[in-house]
Amino acid sequence: MIRVFKHYLPHAVLLLGIVDALFLMVAGELGWVIRAHQIGMHVTPLTTRLPQLISFTLALQIALIAVGGYQAASFLSLRFAAARLAVAIVLGTIFLSMVFFLFPPLALWRSNLLYAMLLAILLLVTVRAVLGETLGGERFKPRIVVLGAGARAAQIRDLADQPGINFVVAGFVAMGEVDPMVADAAPREQIDNLAEHVIECRATEVVLALQERRNALPLKDLLRVKTTGVTVSDISTFLERETGRIDLNSVNPSWLIFSDGFASGQMVSSFFKRGFDIIASLSLLILTLPVIIVFAILIKIESKGPAFYRQRRVGLFNESFEILKLRSMRQDAEVGDTAVWAAEKDPRITRIGRIIRKVRIDELPQTWTVLKGEMSFVGPRPERPQFVRQLEEELPYYAERHMVKPGITGWAQINYPYGASIEDARHKLEYDLYYAKNYSPFLDLLILIQTLRVVLWPTGAR
Repeated sequence: MIRVFKHYLPHAVLLLGIVDALFLMVAGELGWVIRAHQIGMHVTPLTTRLPQLISFTLALQIALIAVGGYQAASFLSLRFAAARLAVAIVLGTIFLSMVFFLFPPLALWRSNLLYAMLLAILLLVTVRAVLGETLGGERFKPRIVVLGAGARAAQIRDLADQPGINFVVAGFVAMGEVDPMVADAAPREQIDNLAEHVIECRATEVVLALQERRNALPLKDLLRVKTTGVTVSDISTFLERETGRIDLNSVNPSWLIFSDGFASGQMVSSFFKRGFDIIASLSLLILTLPVIIVFAILIKIESKGPAFYRQRRVGLFNESFEILKLRSMRQDAEVGDTAVWAAEKDPRITRIGRIIRKVRIDELPQTWTVLKGEMSFVGPRPERPQFVRQLEEELPYYAERHMVKPGITGWAQINYPYGASIEDARHKLEYDLYYAKNYSPFLDLLILIQTLRVVLWPTGAR
């Protein structure tokens, strides 16, 4: 994994992104050259059209990120990769049309663009057919040795068995656990030199997964492993990096306190975040006002009650505020203001409500809340006060998610399907804590781009 602006990127994803960028530049240039030869035009040096080629490349790569073109499935299935690529080409064309309209000097001729797009499809599919299996294979994955054979070690073993994971377990070392859960773990007492054993396993990292660390840390072993150049990681740090969430089963308060992160209040980052929220919310309100009005009328026609729905939520520093949404349920959905979790195929949802929830149109009026500064575009999803009180009692560290401003979309929303239970809230909290800990404008941008994937392929919208 490579850390970019506090966020971890797998080596294979970064390498594929670089290769894609190079081939997209080639496709754009070849499309221009082919058309120039067709009309007998002199081919000028590449530097004269570099801005156009860069805009072409960036638009298509943003589209690829938006549709999940760099997800693990893209390395495992050529069919998945080709399907996402086809959607990305369509989106890329729309993005480029907007860019060309706003910035005419960056425009390519329509014939150039057609040739470039056809060549881009050919080259990008070929790259995934040739390199997909290799990049998704073990060659580009770090090898780890796990110290421990208990429940935490078993958690890593189970994670390693999941498709698309970015590491390989080279071995387990049992450290004298009373109830070992990893059957093939090598007993520590049978290993003369742990550092030598790690090197023989060709491991690049040792992960400490002990159940009880008090007076049990093998300090001499870890020091010798460290001095050989092998990385030594705590299980909480390892799982944060590999899963993009903070694992509540292994994390402890001292790790949260002393680990790097939780710098979301930095002045420069906060200034840019607020500036973006103001510009984007104002623009989006203006652009989507006709859509909001149309669906507000349809809601009024279908069912009795107001078209808009106000609801109390808990925001930054546990202060409550009201969000504004298009009503998607019957007016009598909750009797006596009793909060009820939404359920799959919830009968309270109207026909129009089901449509606007699928494509997230019901969220559009919340841009007014963003403009007022009570919410941001990106952040943990704000919950209702009744649920917050319950979740703070049942989930550790739940209150910490209120140390950052809530958002319309967030890291949990793009990584975990809609959930309506305590267990779902627990999983989403793990992603929210990761966001709060590793916040950067880069992560915000990544979340905003990938939100389009959730809109195009909604998972569990209720």
